[in-house]
Amino acid sequence: MRMEVALEEARLALATGDVPVGAVVVGPDGAVTGRGHNAREATGDPTAHAEVIALRQAAATLGRWRLDDCTLVVTLEPCAMCAGAIVLARIPRLVLGAWDPKAGATGSVHDLVRDRRLNHRVEVVGGVLEEECATLLRAFFADHR
Repeated sequence: MRMEVALEEARLALATGDVPVGAVVVGPDGAVTGRGHNAREATGDPTAHAEVIALRQAAATLGRWRLDDCTLVVTLEPCAMCAGAIVLARIPRLVLGAWDPKAGATGSVHDLVRDRRLNHRVEVVGGVLEEECATLLRAFFADHR
């Protein structure tokens, strides 16, 4: 299951003190074409979110920016920046683990990926391995408070 691969990515973020969020892009043939985990602390880059890193890697692997035949799988509901990147990459389907009731932009707080004013809308499938994804995040934040 691809969410398990995204969870493996999320755990890699722990080594650098980054919030444990992981993402994978699944290509048209079902293979993982991009993967990433949060790396803001590791790189000092405010845009180094798991989704952005995975989208960049998938675009490089496939040799194109338009990922209109791919699926993005991520352990936490994307923020506004990542939701925008998903729309701009023309991702048709987003699969997410835990919802983010504080900053989620794909259905919780905002719903940028399905905004009718935009030129592209994304199918959202939420709650996949939700408890495992949420537990990893809760443990991280409990240790950092």
